[in-house]
Amino acid sequence: MWRRVAGVVRQPEPPVQAEVTAEANSNAPEVRVRAFRMGFVGAIGVLLAVFLGGIIGQLSTVLLYVALALFLALGLDPVVSWMQRRGMARWVAILIVFLVVIGLFVGLIATIVPLVVEQVTTIVENWDQIVEDAANSDLVAWISSVAGGTTWIEDSIAFIGDWLGDPKNIGALTGGILAVGAGIAGGLTGATIVLILTLYFLASLDAMKRYASRFVPASSRNGFVEVSEEITGSVGRYVIGQVSLASINGVLSLIYLTIIGAPAPILLAFIAFLGSLVPLIGTLTGAVIITIISFTAGPATGVAAAVYYLIYMQIEAYVLSPRIMSRAVSVPGALVVIAAVAGGTLGGVLGALVAIPIAASLIIIVEKVIFPRQDLA
Repeated sequence: MWRRVAGVVRQPEPPVQAEVTAEANSNAPEVRVRAFRMGFVGAIGVLLAVFLGGIIGQLSTVLLYVALALFLALGLDPVVSWMQRRGMARWVAILIVFLVVIGLFVGLIATIVPLVVEQVTTIVENWDQIVEDAANSDLVAWISSVAGGTTWIEDSIAFIGDWLGDPKNIGALTGGILAVGAGIAGGLTGATIVLILTLYFLASLDAMKRYASRFVPASSRNGFVEVSEEITGSVGRYVIGQVSLASINGVLSLIYLTIIGAPAPILLAFIAFLGSLVPLIGTLTGAVIITIISFTAGPATGVAAAVYYLIYMQIEAYVLSPRIMSRAVSVPGALVVIAAVAGGTLGGVLGALVAIPIAASLIIIVEKVIFPRQDLA
């Protein structure tokens, strides 16, 4: 349609909507093809991620073994390096250190296993007498007198004793004899795997560091080597320091628990040693378990154990730990609790042991890599 504007006749402009529609229609097939392709690739990526996550979940125990062996190798490497500086060949130093570790492991097993078997046999044979003694103990009488002479404590002890005295209930509680045997066999197998991997990692630790540095560009290689050396050295000192603290706790617990007449002092000292391997919460957990078991020998024994561990934890926190761990990286208490709980949830006791050195490594990376870059920005 012709229009007259200011005396000038102009030809009408072409329809814009038709062009847009035509252009949209011409591009519509291409848009649909790209959307389908992106959705298909995204779905493949999600399936691949789920598949890899399932594989990692299935291999979680193996990965924990590898991580624990690596941290043990880092903990033993300073000892090997010290022996090398004294003029000893590295393979000789590794052999000596590994023989000492195996000897300690076999010695602990040879000491603890017969003791556990003896205690279990004694408990099974004298179970009725143990339940009766617990119901008539001074601690129960004191609690009953404080509670107003009620008999619910005696009734509860009798019920628990009867329930635990039934082999069917014990089998249901532990998963049966086969499950217990499989757990013991799995533990021994895992310990053997960790020892073998520790030997391999310890022998090839320098080669592993050199190989890992090849993945870093040459311009950043020196900084990577410096940070990795600091991480491995600090983690090694951390592992040695934690084992030293655990050994001190175990030895002192054995001496004191023997003096106060606690039941099975060797077994309880071993529990104290294992608990102290997990800092902060491990010592407290072991102390609570040992104190509860000590109460079975009498109120005085239990109170003596509780007082001892209250004093010991203060000495460990303010005297022993600062001196022994002064050269290792300092891990904040809140981070220790979070790492130990998260590691224990993901991997049990092994996960809790591995989580603390991992947290220490992350702290070093943050302090030596991330913070300097942020300061330069």
